[in-house]
Amino acid sequence: MNIWNDKRVVMTLDAGGTNFVFSAMKSGEEIVEPIRKSSNADQLDLCLKTIVDGFQEVMNLLAEKPVAISFAFPGPADYKNGIIGDLPNLPAFRGGVALGPMLEEKFSIPVFINNDGDLFAYGEALGGVLPAINKRLEEENSPKRYRNLIGVTLGTGFGGGLVHNNELFTGDNSIATEVWLTSSRVFPDRFAEEGISTRAIQRTFLENAKGKYSNELMPKDVYDIAVDSNNPDQKAALKAFELFGTCLGDSLANLLTITDGIAVIGGGLTGAHDLYMPAALKEMNGNCFTAGGESLPRLVQKIYNIDNDEEFKEFASDCSVDIQIPGTDKTIKYDPNPRLAVCFSKLGASKAIAIGAYAFALKNLK
Repeated sequence: MNIWNDKRVVMTLDAGGTNFVFSAMKSGEEIVEPIRKSSNADQLDLCLKTIVDGFQEVMNLLAEKPVAISFAFPGPADYKNGIIGDLPNLPAFRGGVALGPMLEEKFSIPVFINNDGDLFAYGEALGGVLPAINKRLEEENSPKRYRNLIGVTLGTGFGGGLVHNNELFTGDNSIATEVWLTSSRVFPDRFAEEGISTRAIQRTFLENAKGKYSNELMPKDVYDIAVDSNNPDQKAALKAFELFGTCLGDSLANLLTITDGIAVIGGGLTGAHDLYMPAALKEMNGNCFTAGGESLPRLVQKIYNIDNDEEFKEFASDCSVDIQIPGTDKTIKYDPNPRLAVCFSKLGASKAIAIGAYAFALKNLK
């Protein structure tokens, strides 16, 4: 499937707790000026009317009939059947709301709803870092190609999605890859998101800072303190990002143990990557231990930060050797150095999600 050459139109929605942004895509690109509306999250009837009105306004702008509606919506949800569960940030949704079937009845076209972390990963796998990495490997004459991708988003929460061979893995209950709820070896009694989120940076900084700060201090404010050598709380700010990175590296190591693929990172906290990625890579390429104290590599594979040109060069190098097939005079190529890559989204989370939503609709249309 080549989404860039597909001429079908799909209507989309970026659903936040405060605002809904409606649009439409064709050939993998947005084709209308986005329409922004208040979500009216505390009034179900008004919220649903807002969603219908938003899509109707987009449809009125289109020169051709869309073939589907496809978008990300918060969970928990039965995404396969388009039913939304009890949402923390959209309090009007309680007891199961058949949003997808409602929109299908209204617009007489298929409706596809997914988790934003899933669509982020899907967009990156089909139109983002995964094809870009494989193209670069081909240009470097590397024999390696990658088919698996784990995508994680860093921001208010910790989200994720998994793609294998261009197929989005959603699970039997529409809740696969809920990375936020995985365990943490840094904080064994907490779930992963408690160490990988906006609140984690806020909490660690406020616990170690000497000065008085608002509890509403944002990561950008902590970042500014961290890069200011004259600020007396620089160490506290640096510690907040370092601990965040260690927790991120721990979770990525667990995920890569299972997926054995590329990891791509997106979301609002990617702008501070220079402060937390060293700790994340140290954790992924670090050690674990046996009960007897013997040290083992945390991962079988070596992890490369391929946003660094030197690391990409090593990642792309051909390490294969010729080994003899026992009992014959023949040889076969063998690469003794398994390796994986981590990188940051070049599309940005919003665009990757939109591309993922577009691609998911086209792939699943009958």
